Amino acid sequence: MSYEGLAGSVARDVLDSLREGCQVVDFEYRYVYVNEATATQARRSAEELLGRTMMECFPGMENTPMFATLRRCMAERQHDRMENEFTLGDGSTSWYELFFVPVPQGMCILSVDISAQKRDAAALAKAEEQLRHAQKLEAIGRLAGGIAHDFNNVLSVILSYADFLREELQPGEPMRADVDEIHKAGVRAMELTRQLLAFSRQQVLQLQVLDVNHVIAGTEKMLRRLLGADVTLTILPAHGAWSIKADPGQLEQILMNLAVNARDAMPRGGKLLIETKNVELDEEYAELHHDVAPGPYVMLAVTDTGVGMDKETQARVFEPFFTTKAKGKGTGLGLSTVFGIVKQLGGHIWLYSEPDKGTTFKIYLPRAAETAPVTARSSVTVPPVPSRGHETILLVEDDDQVRGVAVGILRRQGYRVLEAPNAGEALMICEDHSARIHLLLTDVILPRVSGRQLAERLSAMRPDMKVLFMSGYTDDSVLQHGILESHVAFLQKPLTPDALTRKVREVLDAPLR
Repeated sequence: MSYEGLAGSVARDVLDSLREGCQVVDFEYRYVYVNEATATQARRSAEELLGRTMMECFPGMENTPMFATLRRCMAERQHDRMENEFTLGDGSTSWYELFFVPVPQGMCILSVDISAQKRDAAALAKAEEQLRHAQKLEAIGRLAGGIAHDFNNVLSVILSYADFLREELQPGEPMRADVDEIHKAGVRAMELTRQLLAFSRQQVLQLQVLDVNHVIAGTEKMLRRLLGADVTLTILPAHGAWSIKADPGQLEQILMNLAVNARDAMPRGGKLLIETKNVELDEEYAELHHDVAPGPYVMLAVTDTGVGMDKETQARVFEPFFTTKAKGKGTGLGLSTVFGIVKQLGGHIWLYSEPDKGTTFKIYLPRAAETAPVTARSSVTVPPVPSRGHETILLVEDDDQVRGVAVGILRRQGYRVLEAPNAGEALMICEDHSARIHLLLTDVILPRVSGRQLAERLSAMRPDMKVLFMSGYTDDSVLQHGILESHVAFLQKPLTPDALTRKVREVLDAPLR
């Protein structure tokens, strides 16, 4: 063998051993050499390619951007590079980085498979977009929660004084109807603030170990009435579904809000499917969804056959007050409420939708360590009207108007009220007051010293004094001080005369913990 022949043989062996594709085409774009990696990338054997033109092997190749670059480099005898996505003979797609190198026979094309890098880059971009979206919703949530908290104090005053006026006015008096309208508007505003608090994950949840299937079964009749006769409801409960830890009322609210949203998306009727399933979310799924921890979950899926959503709508669907419905047809808080409740429960919500192909919401709630007890669904009973009181109550509230209205409510019921705007004055009152104080009624969030810290100090001085906390929302300080976990009495603002007097009477009549 000549030296030239030996060199050519060695070069060919080197090229055939490369993982990168190497192909040489002549000036008529006919394959004169392909290495094994090229044949693998093309999903063709070398024999199928050699001696045939690129256009014969891959019809339509001459119309691609890759071929335009090849033609230019061939004519101008220039080097170049580009990235290109190829659809292969088996229907799969792959991304390659291509290098064009002029050679005496024509053009050498080196191809490097960069599909994995493209997938990683796409996954990273998706994760970054999810993070930006989550940060956006988090910022909106903090703003909404702060507004709702302050607004709850205002509503406490509006609703309470409206109730005072209603007590003074007989049903037939002209001003009674006006006061009733004020009260209705206040109640509606109260519901809106509750939805905002749910979205911002600042609502008080009474967590219980639950069977999701049991909750769904308990709301089935209500869901059917809500959906109407032209929507077919199908429920597919998982056999042996795991238990979750949630607030049953909030879980019912999730179902109702998703059902309402689905009904509105099916104006001419359709089908709604609710199903549950035990699932394990693995590390791979968690990597693609930044707010998910791997582990066991109970999936609650709600699928409709409605009008669906485009990508732009899906990107904003959980934002408060965003709605595609006609003016006056919705508040835009239904799905944002669902989002907030799911996140507060440590869960994850996933959405898939296409225009004219329906929508699926999948909610993943963490599996509880305990098993839900088997209990019959109790009927709702109206609590009796609380009796008047005579006990002494120490009220601690930093908002002057809220404190004033609470004092008015309690004194009208016969209670003796000692009032303080902060923990310092409450301590002085407790030290100076020689008679018994039956109840400490305090806001959780106070300047400098929290309501929980105040209760601990006063309970050491007066061990027979009961405690009732109140707040417009729950934030980190509430949770850190164990307001919910320790099962102490709690009253959610806004205050109303009925809610306040019922809760005060309930705590005073209960055994001392």
